[in-house]
Amino acid sequence: MTDHLQNAIAAGRYVMIAGPTAAGKSALAMTLATRLDGVIINADSMQLYRDLRILTARPDAQDEARIPHRLYGVLDAAERASVARWLDLAAVAVTAARKTGKMPIIIGGTGMYLQAALDGIAVIPAVPDDIHTACIDELAQIGGSAFRVALARLDPVTAERLFDGDSQRLVRAMGVVRATGRPISAWQQDPHQGAFDGTALKIAVLPPREQIYQAINTRFANMMDSGAIAEVEALAARNLDPGLPVMKAIGVREVIAMQKGELDRAHAIEYASRDSRHYAKRQLTWLRNNYNAN
Repeated sequence: MTDHLQNAIAAGRYVMIAGPTAAGKSALAMTLATRLDGVIINADSMQLYRDLRILTARPDAQDEARIPHRLYGVLDAAERASVARWLDLAAVAVTAARKTGKMPIIIGGTGMYLQAALDGIAVIPAVPDDIHTACIDELAQIGGSAFRVALARLDPVTAERLFDGDSQRLVRAMGVVRATGRPISAWQQDPHQGAFDGTALKIAVLPPREQIYQAINTRFANMMDSGAIAEVEALAARNLDPGLPVMKAIGVREVIAMQKGELDRAHAIEYASRDSRHYAKRQLTWLRNNYNAN
């Protein structure tokens, strides 16, 4: 280890690599981890799940054998990831890396995770299971549009920020205000906690948009040929709650529809690639508005 690296770790430095899906973040992380004697720590909400290694483009076994990787495939599909849970897990991984003299390298495209690492999060009380379930049932009965109107009467700030199809956040916001009597938007204004110690070297991987889109189009077809279909079949066989985060991973819905005969392969690839492009566009917007790379 070089003196410069030792000094950087001692000073609490860490690397953060952000970028849209299919931009090449993982390759850069491998290069930097090799040069900096680093540990790669996942900040992608879908790559937390062990059930969809191929469909979520998790690092392969060869890369994981070459460089230490943390927080990849650590949750079961039946579990619900959250910003708070990720932040707790990532803080442990960062501390462990530093104790062994390695540089923490945070990599991902989930903006809320990256923001939490940099700024911490507001401490929001957990929603009791009965209230959470009641909110899910209500959303299913009346639909996203009417549910968001109902939320607007209790938390207009959050309702304005969300869209009708954002069921997970709509349910979360409604659950918080019903459980606590206080809007989640008000809780979020409280002092934040949990930001990582030290200073981040923030890197943004931003290829031209058309290059990203082309990589997305190619990648999903390759995933289908490399085992993604079998992954989704195994996931679907578990008959999990369709509202779970992992069931909303891009490509899951399309592959299930293909297996049911509702879509042919070409359209499954087309629709999943389209959703990935839309996701990449949202990631680029977040990066432009919230992430000031060094």
